Amino acid sequence: MLYLNDDIEHFDLVRALPLLSSQRLQQCMQYKHEQGRRENAAAYLLLCEGLRQEYGISEPPLFTFGDNGKPLLQDYPHIHFNLSHCCKAVVCVVDSRPVGVDIEVIGRYKESLARYTMNDCELASILASPEPAVAFARLWTMKEAVLKLSGTGIAVSSLKDVLTGSEAITTVVEKSKGYVYSICKQI
Repeated sequence: MLYLNDDIEHFDLVRALPLLSSQRLQQCMQYKHEQGRRENAAAYLLLCEGLRQEYGISEPPLFTFGDNGKPLLQDYPHIHFNLSHCCKAVVCVVDSRPVGVDIEVIGRYKESLARYTMNDCELASILASPEPAVAFARLWTMKEAVLKLSGTGIAVSSLKDVLTGSEAITTVVEKSKGYVYSICKQI
């Protein structure tokens, strides 16, 4: 199930901090700017909401981490989740199967970045698009969601080869709100 908060500007960080586990509070406070702290806390609270609604779990979740740093629920290894945030919104997906999610702001399109991260077919679709920034953000979130599902992350993967066409990906473009998100579920 997807949980989304796209009103980060009005997210009350002071009221949220006492609701975080000590583990998450420590991570949250490592962000230098309040915006990052808001996003981090809001994402965690979405996870709490999802666990409460989907599984009746009311205590704040604690994390353990997989080989590549993917967070797992310490006390509920059978429940899968993934979090993502950007300055416009935060998103959480809770599922019974492995899942990955990414959300990004529709930003200024940079062709040099597209050439570095996209294969020839993907680049051609971006260049042919009437809105290259949207097309790029869409493909980028798809790639990141796939990598987050596997737990490998962008540092250890060839970004050009991430999408094979066999992934179960759902992508939502919210142009009026300025963001795109993609969810990848294990088939």
